[in-house]
Amino acid sequence: MLAGPLFSREALTAPRQPKHFLMRAGYIAALIVIMYTAGQATFERRIIQDVGDLSRFGEFVTGIFAFVQLILVTAAAILFSAGSVAQEKDRGTLILLLMTDLRDFELVYGKLLASLLIVVTLIGVSVPVFAFLMVLGGLTLQQVLWIEAISLSAAFAAGAWAILVAYWREKTFQTLAISVLGAVMFIAVVEGLAALAGPQSGLGTVLRWLDPFRALSVVLDPLAAYPTDRHPTAQALGPTLAMTGVGLLLSLWTVFRVRVWNPSRNIFIAAAETPATADEQLKTVVRPPRRIWETPILWREICTRAYGRKMILIKVAYALLAAAIWWAFARPGLEEGLILGVISYTGFAFVAVALISLLLVNAQAVTSLTNERDAQTLELLLVTEISAKEFIFGKLGGVLYNTKEAILVPCLFLAISLLQGGLTLENAIYVFVGFATLVLFVAMLGLHAGLSFHRSRTAIANSLGTVFFLFIGIFVCMMLIVEARSSFGLQLTPFLIFILGGSLGLWASLTHKSPSPALTLAAAVLPFLTFYAIASFVLDSTLGVAACVFFAYGFATFAMLVPAISEFTITIGRARVER
Repeated sequence: MLAGPLFSREALTAPRQPKHFLMRAGYIAALIVIMYTAGQATFERRIIQDVGDLSRFGEFVTGIFAFVQLILVTAAAILFSAGSVAQEKDRGTLILLLMTDLRDFELVYGKLLASLLIVVTLIGVSVPVFAFLMVLGGLTLQQVLWIEAISLSAAFAAGAWAILVAYWREKTFQTLAISVLGAVMFIAVVEGLAALAGPQSGLGTVLRWLDPFRALSVVLDPLAAYPTDRHPTAQALGPTLAMTGVGLLLSLWTVFRVRVWNPSRNIFIAAAETPATADEQLKTVVRPPRRIWETPILWREICTRAYGRKMILIKVAYALLAAAIWWAFARPGLEEGLILGVISYTGFAFVAVALISLLLVNAQAVTSLTNERDAQTLELLLVTEISAKEFIFGKLGGVLYNTKEAILVPCLFLAISLLQGGLTLENAIYVFVGFATLVLFVAMLGLHAGLSFHRSRTAIANSLGTVFFLFIGIFVCMMLIVEARSSFGLQLTPFLIFILGGSLGLWASLTHKSPSPALTLAAAVLPFLTFYAIASFVLDSTLGVAACVFFAYGFATFAMLVPAISEFTITIGRARVER
């Protein structure tokens, strides 16, 4: 095939795996549950007056589906593409691929298209759902086709960017962090330059084509996008071609540089420094060994370059992105207002930066274990005298230390808001406690996924996917609650199915390897308490929100931590090594 044997193998083997069909069915089921919940929240105990009500409902649900799908496929394209190449590097099998007859084109596009296969499948299975919404009204076939085209082009561009970073960088955490930060910074830079160029300029129009979310907004509501046109049409040819062009440029540059970046220069440096003869070995000067702490796991995480030499670049990029978000939404003199009618611009800036921080902490945690397993050093640790408690707390401390900047920046936002009078001291304490609880939760979730799944790609996808879907679920739930705010007391029943679906997904993730009553209880309670926290926030409660977040996510953290630090887990690992 055109993309080579890497894509051919994935295309032949993927349909044979049950998870391929579970993903397709699960995605459709999730969309149907959201549609049912939205319908019950909108029409429960209220008679549908005319087709206009159905049309407005169809338009509302289409907007939710379109934006959720765009975020989902973009994140999945980044995660799958980056993880595919990073796993080859961690296992040392990328060198074997470079030694084969595979051309550079096949190495890059084979991995890219193989990673995007499941993404394209999810976009394809969503077409019947959008077609069903056309029956309700408020949506045309042209809009459906452009929604899918925008999703495809955005996924291709995101996947091409992730493939470029994965072939360029050596460490998995650097690959994931740069891919995520780069994608977010790209949208921020495009919007900033477009605002400077002006809405009427040709440069501003071209720059706006590069933002898939703006293009999707135009397709969903062409009347608002073109108020002066007598007959506005929903079309996104410019954005689709622009994002596809960006993906082609990124992928072609990767093809051109793939054998320059790989193998890593560290391999050649190590080979050059290796003494060739016995006489040279005798002349070698051995430097005195470094002093190691009494906690060697924590020492390795903090005092060595276990995650690469370019970590400072990630921290600088994160700081610049945080500053841009603060300037865009929370700078002094900005007009006051509410986003979705519930959160201020300053609060939105804090939430955006905090979400990126939580994703970075989770990525650091899961890769700290997958790197050990792929390098085959985890088995060496299991046969030492290091206890399970020392291993887990050493890893957890290293994760928090290496991501300290990502943790401190949202706290800095919180302090600035407190000094400016945007928050009272009581509310600031509540927000800080909730954020600290979420940081510990995502860090422990990453370690738990790394211990539970033996394949690195599966562990990374499960860990980051759980965090991602958790926050997507919160976003959708908040939108539905806002839509049904006028009769919220009557809307609890429709949300139960939505919450139950989240509980089942979280339960499957947490209890994959070591099911326990505590993990089952955590999976059952966490979505319900999260829903209660969202509802309390919409109703202007403060202490109730903080208490729900603290107890729900704190209990889930301990439910994952206690089995990990027990001797049971480490004994199972050592028994596997002995066999």
